[in-house]
Amino acid sequence: MSKLWQTGGAEELDPMVEKFLSSVEVDSRLVFEDIECSQAHAIMLGEQGIIPRQDASALVDELARIRKELEAGSLRVDLAAEDVHSFLEDELTRRLGDVGKSIHAGRSRNDQVAAAFKLHVRSACRRTRGLVRNAIAACLDVADEHIGTLMPGYTHLQRAQPVTLAHHLLAWCAALERDAGRFADAAIRADESPLGAGALAGSGLSVDRERTAGLIGFARVSTNTMDAVADRDAAIEYAAAAATLMAHLSRFCEDIVLWASSEYGFVKLSPRASTGSSIMPQKRNPDPAELIRGKAGRVFGDLQALLAMEKGTPYAYNRDLQEDKALFFELEDTVNGALGAFCVLVKSLEPDIARMRAALDAGYLEATDVAEFLVKRGVPFRTAYQASKLLVQRCIDAKKGLREITQADFSVHEAFEKAGISAAELAQYLEPQACVARRMQTGGPAPLRVREQIERLRAWLALE
Repeated sequence: MSKLWQTGGAEELDPMVEKFLSSVEVDSRLVFEDIECSQAHAIMLGEQGIIPRQDASALVDELARIRKELEAGSLRVDLAAEDVHSFLEDELTRRLGDVGKSIHAGRSRNDQVAAAFKLHVRSACRRTRGLVRNAIAACLDVADEHIGTLMPGYTHLQRAQPVTLAHHLLAWCAALERDAGRFADAAIRADESPLGAGALAGSGLSVDRERTAGLIGFARVSTNTMDAVADRDAAIEYAAAAATLMAHLSRFCEDIVLWASSEYGFVKLSPRASTGSSIMPQKRNPDPAELIRGKAGRVFGDLQALLAMEKGTPYAYNRDLQEDKALFFELEDTVNGALGAFCVLVKSLEPDIARMRAALDAGYLEATDVAEFLVKRGVPFRTAYQASKLLVQRCIDAKKGLREITQADFSVHEAFEKAGISAAELAQYLEPQACVARRMQTGGPAPLRVREQIERLRAWLALE
C-alpha cells in the first residue's frame, strides 16, 4: 500500500524502519472516530465549494458503507497500511477513484489524528465516569444494609473509634465522587475540535472549522492551530484522573484484603470474587483486590510516560506523539477493567457482623468519649484528656474494659469527682452504639447522617 506522502520514484523506506514507524495496529482502534470526523470534513468541503457537493455526498455515503462493513466484520483494517487514516483514504480511493482522493483537501494527518483521538478521549472520560458512578452505586447498596453495623475505625492501623461499616463505605464513595468530577472536568476540556488546523497553520482553502466541530458534536474549536496539533493535554488529564482513581481503588482494596484476613475476619468474599489455592484446599484468596492494587502501578507508569513523551517535543507536531495512543488505550482498558472488577468485589462482600462488633471490646476505643463526657460537665478538654488517659491506664492494669469501671476507679484524677459523675452513668454513655449515634456532624457516622449521605448520593446518581 502506497504512503500518503509518497510521489513515486524515491527510494523506499527500509522495511525495518517502515515497521517501526507503523501505528496501524494501535490506531485502528480509532477507525470509527476517524470515519465520523472524515464525514464531517467531507460535508464541510461540499458546503464551502472546495469540492463538488455530489462528491461530498459520495464520500459521506461511502464512509457510512465502510463503517457498516467494519462493524459487520466483512471489512478489516489493512495492517499493511501506515496508519488507520491512510487505510481509510486508500479504501475511498479504491472505491471512488479521484473522488476518494479529494477527502484530504484542507486537512493534514496532524489535525486528523488529533481530532479523532480527542473525540475518543472525550468519550473515554464519559465512559469511565459512568463506571465510577457504578462503583459508587455498588458501595451504596452494601452501605444501605449496614447502617447500624458497628466496627472499629482505624488510624495508623490501630483501632481508634467506633464507626459503622456503612460509614466506612461512604468514605470510599466520597473519594469516588471526586474521581467522577475529575473525569467530568477532563471531558469538558477535551470537548474541542482540532480539525481544520492542518499541519500547524490551517489552510488557504475556505475551511470552516466551526462547521465541522458542530457536525461532529464538539462544543468548540481549538483557539490556535499550532497548539491544536501539538496538544495532548486531554490524554494526560484522563491519565491523571485515572491515576488518582487507581490510588483510591488500591486503598479500598487494601482495606478489603485486611478485612478478609484471618487476623481481622471482618468479611468473607464469595466465590464470585475470590480464588482458591492450588495446594491449600482451605484457602480463599482476595485476588481481584490484590490485582487492582497491583495494576495501579501500571496506570501510574502510563501517566509518567505520557508526560515524558510530551515534555521535550517542540511545537507543533512531532512523531513522538504517536506513542500517546498505545499508552492511552492500555491505561483506559486497565482502569475500566479495574472498575468492573471492583464493583463485583464490593457486591461479593459477606460481612461478619459479630466479629466486627467484638473488635470494639478491645483497644479502649471509647477513650475519646470519656474526655468528651467530662467536657460536657465543664472540664477543660486538655484536663479531660489527661483524666481519660489515666482511667484507660487504670483499666489496662486491671485487665478490664472502660465499661466495667467502678466508682473507685475515678480516684485516678480529681476531674471525675469534680464533674460529679457515676460509674454506671459513664458506662452507659460509652456503649459503642451510643458513641456512634452522638457523632451527628455533617458527614459523621451517626445513622441519621449516614442515611442523609446515602440519599444525597442516590439523588446525584439519579440525575444522569
